[in-house]
Amino acid sequence: MTRRTRWLVPFIAAAVALVIRLWMSTMRVRIVTADGRQHPADPKKNRYIYAFWHEGLLAPIATKPKIRVLISQHTDGEFIAQICQHLGIGVVRGSTARGGCQALLNMIRDQDQTTHLGITPDGPRGPRRELKPGVVMIASQSGLAIVPAGIGFVRAWRFASWDRFALPCPASIMVGVVGEPIFVPRDLDRGALKHWVEHVENELLAMTQLAENWAAEIRQRGSKAPPPAFPQPALLRQSA
Repeated sequence: MTRRTRWLVPFIAAAVALVIRLWMSTMRVRIVTADGRQHPADPKKNRYIYAFWHEGLLAPIATKPKIRVLISQHTDGEFIAQICQHLGIGVVRGSTARGGCQALLNMIRDQDQTTHLGITPDGPRGPRRELKPGVVMIASQSGLAIVPAGIGFVRAWRFASWDRFALPCPASIMVGVVGEPIFVPRDLDRGALKHWVEHVENELLAMTQLAENWAAEIRQRGSKAPPPAFPQPALLRQSA
C-alpha cells in the first residue's frame, strides 16, 4: 500500500470488518473443554494465553472472547490491526520476525486484567503448525497458563497460503477442542525451553486433531455427532 492510499486504510478496514462480522455471525459454534469449565473464560476470574494455529485466525470472532492478539509489524500489519480493533479485538504489535522482542515484552508486561492474550504460535510466516518459543516465554515470565485450542471447520474454503488459511462457509459449524491449561515454570534454561515448546506444540497438535476429527464426524453424521473423548488428564499434564 502506497503513501498516497494509506488514508484509505481506516475506511477499507471498517468495511472489511463489517463483512467479516456479518459472515461469522452465521456460524454455529460447539466447544468441548478438557477441564470441564467454560472457555473462553471470564478474564476477571481466570486469565489465560489462548494458543491456536494461524489458519484459524477467524475463530475468535465467532466466540467473541475478551482478548488481545499479537499482530505483526509487516506491511499489512496496520490494516489487520485496524480490522481487529473494529471487531472488538485488542492488539499488541510485533512478531518473531519483526519487532518481536518488544512485542514479547509488551505481552509479558501486559497488566490489563480484563482481557486474555491470544497467540498464533506458528505465525506470521510459518512453518505451518510449528510452534515458536514466544508463547512459552510469555507464559513463563507472566505466570499465565497456556490453553491450547484446537479448531475444526465442518465446511471451509482453504487459501493457497503457507498456513492454508480457513474461511468457513456461511451458516456452517465450527468446533473447538480446548485442552487443559499448561503452567510453564519461570526462568527456563535453553533445555527446559525446548522441552516446553515441544510439550505445548504436541498438546496443540493433539487438540487440533481432535477438533478436525469431530468436524469430520459432524460432516458425515450431522450436528448430533458427540464431542471427542480426551486423553487421560495425567497424560495431558505430563511435564519434565
